[in-house]
Amino acid sequence: MGCCLSKEHPPRTAEKDHLQHGHRRSSSVNGASAAGFAEFSLPELKSATNNFSSDNIVSESGEKAPNVVYQGRLQNQRWIAVKKFTRMAWPDPKQFAEEAKEVGKVRHKRLANLIGYCCDGDERLLVAEFMPNETLAKHLFHWENQTPEWALRLRVALYIAEALDYCSSAGRPLYHDLNAYRVLFDENGDPRLSCFGLMKNSRDGKSYSTNLAYTPPEYLRNGRVTPESVVFSFGTVLLDLLSGKHIPPSHVPSYVMLGIPKLEETPSTPPHPLSPMGDACSRMDLTAIHQFLVMQHYKDDEGTNELSFQEWTQQMRDMLDARKRGDLAFRDKDFKISVDCYSQFIDVGIMISPTVHARRSLCYLMCDQPDAALRDAMQAQCIYPDWSTAFYMQAVALAKLDMHKDAADMLNEAAMLEEKKQRGGKG
Repeated sequence: MGCCLSKEHPPRTAEKDHLQHGHRRSSSVNGASAAGFAEFSLPELKSATNNFSSDNIVSESGEKAPNVVYQGRLQNQRWIAVKKFTRMAWPDPKQFAEEAKEVGKVRHKRLANLIGYCCDGDERLLVAEFMPNETLAKHLFHWENQTPEWALRLRVALYIAEALDYCSSAGRPLYHDLNAYRVLFDENGDPRLSCFGLMKNSRDGKSYSTNLAYTPPEYLRNGRVTPESVVFSFGTVLLDLLSGKHIPPSHVPSYVMLGIPKLEETPSTPPHPLSPMGDACSRMDLTAIHQFLVMQHYKDDEGTNELSFQEWTQQMRDMLDARKRGDLAFRDKDFKISVDCYSQFIDVGIMISPTVHARRSLCYLMCDQPDAALRDAMQAQCIYPDWSTAFYMQAVALAKLDMHKDAADMLNEAAMLEEKKQRGGKG
């Protein structure tokens, strides 16, 4: 997420009058000394990033980030930030190029502006101005010497508000994944908003947030950014500025935030009998849950997709192939590979599958990522509201997050849905 932060502060260099490809610098646009927008070649960006070396990664989550960001240096000595998407997120290179060009038109002195892109084979890359002085998150939450002064915090709030206001007036009101890692500091120490948030994370327009603390509750129902959700996220950044602390997601228990010992509770016994799946979830037996999901296969996905003949394209075949590879890895308990393959399937967005979300939820649990597991289980419920498996998976994730009362409630809800289905009700 923190797309342009630097591990090392590169030396400030004089800008040259030309970008590679012969694009001249344009005149000042909205206070920004904007360089011409360019299409970069893949060899050019490989050279700039040392062949996309892991040492050049500056994403908040490193190689685990949904879309990895690298720092690089062009032959003209200009520092850049390069964001790398998967091909499955943007299968059509023309569509990706058109979207990048539209974002490239949005230029302002309060933005770390987009200066180019690259579409070469399976590669989908964005190139932006590099900001050498870290992110707001680093200065607020990971400071070693001192926290930012109040005057600077107020400046951050003002400058980011100006950036968002300009983007809205320029016809780009949706900013994806707004958080403290998107606020960057330039060579003069002035805050800027990363341009990468103006670009959709995939061609279908869904934005899969990497930090639930900054997203409104309704985001989990549809996974889409709205103008209202941008306002919510900006408000959360303001809380970060005021408090100097991470604003935790709503599912973080209060005793954790207060730093007090946890009161041991006796888990309540669900009033409804549990099925074998429910019993496995109540015991948090991930191996037994895995066996259940393998046996269940995709029988509960029936009716969630209606595809026309025209939709059976090469893209569709690639997507189904990604799911198949995910299924094989899931069966063989290679959960990291399963996450990658299922993510490719989900990111395309043509088909929706509660089973894929449930399976990826278990994979995240196996990889000790209960936050992500809870998010997937909730998404499975959004797709299929009366699916007991979605509630069971939420119960396990909540228990892993030490939210045992909520977990017990979810187990009970799942058991009621199973009982209703057995009585012949709609399940």
